[in-house]
Amino acid sequence: MEQALREIAALPAVSLLAASPLYRSRPMGPQDQPDFINAAACLETVRPPMRLLAELQRLEAAHGRQRHGERWGPRPLDLDLLIFGLARINTLNLTVPHPGLAVRNFVLYPLADIAPRDLRVPGYGRLDALLARVDGDDLEKLGAGE
Repeated sequence: MEQALREIAALPAVSLLAASPLYRSRPMGPQDQPDFINAAACLETVRPPMRLLAELQRLEAAHGRQRHGERWGPRPLDLDLLIFGLARINTLNLTVPHPGLAVRNFVLYPLADIAPRDLRVPGYGRLDALLARVDGDDLEKLGAGE
């Protein structure tokens, strides 16, 4: 994850403004796989969302990610676009805000570490209200972030 953050920061026309601490969580879907490590990052870019997504997927592939196989199965790296400013995007390849954002503690807790609590997530409301709806007891905070 830390290497992926360095690689994201090195992308042309992308600046890494903040990164959350790492969190360990039980996997979604099949439980007979290793725990997941999660984080959130705040980026500044002039790249359009589909171009940024393509770059993120290229980084995933460079780390051994294969996009076929079991849904929510083990993967070395999974990079998602959670929010893209105030944009609401719904295409075959990209949905922003991320459709699971509002209910996944392993997304909301890292996001809350780097974003203001009054952040408005398009279509979902304020981050603090979303955070109040999820329990973080099964998350383990691993590090201090950047």
